Amino acid sequence: MDYDEFIGIVEQVATGREEAERATRATLETLAERVSAAETRHLVDQLPPELGPWLASPTPAEAFDVDEFLRRVAEREGTDIATAERHSRVVFAALARAVDAAHFAHVANQLSKDFALVLPRGRRSEILPIDAFLSQVSARTGLDANSAQRATEAVLETLGERIAGGDVDHLTAQLPVELHPPLKRGRSHSLGNPQPMSAAEFVERVARREAVTHDQAEDHARAVLATLSHAIPTQEFLDLTVQLPSEYRLLLA
Repeated sequence: MDYDEFIGIVEQVATGREEAERATRATLETLAERVSAAETRHLVDQLPPELGPWLASPTPAEAFDVDEFLRRVAEREGTDIATAERHSRVVFAALARAVDAAHFAHVANQLSKDFALVLPRGRRSEILPIDAFLSQVSARTGLDANSAQRATEAVLETLGERIAGGDVDHLTAQLPVELHPPLKRGRSHSLGNPQPMSAAEFVERVARREAVTHDQAEDHARAVLATLSHAIPTQEFLDLTVQLPSEYRLLLA
């Protein structure tokens, strides 16, 4: 694959060649900060020579997550996180087509699980976009878009407190990037240790965060969890909720 072919792939989701080049440069420069120099050298050997300088990093690899990756890409591009996510995804798709499968797998193996958000998924399910997620919450609750987002964030932050930190990380890898912050706040509150709380306490925390009544919070929690059950694979949702006591069945029905 030559340079024009690579940029042409990225240009399919960009507004023009200049934006495609900017997106490619931002993504590759950030990738060079995330993976080892040995891996980037292997990539450079198989990529068009014009891309090589963008994979050079003067610092050792840093172990940051996908949210920080997208923040850096967005900063380099001068754009927002949602655009950075879309651009990063297509750059990784182009990268997977430009190098052999073994080398791409080596790069992917150096990334944390939450990078599934931007890596090519093949036959795996696509991540439900934030608009679709909130639309489902709205349909189940009658809330407008802004209120549905507040309800969703309140429930996910509380869920992030209730489940183990590793499960939070696994869940963020399957949800749109806009829903990562509340889950991470919940994990931060609990220091990654699952906090025992009854279903009633779960709802009460949601109510406080959302500034609504207990009954409203219960309805919202049920709606958000129902949407979550459709947003991630069924077995993943079952593995997540099996940790919860039987009294949570009211919220999971």
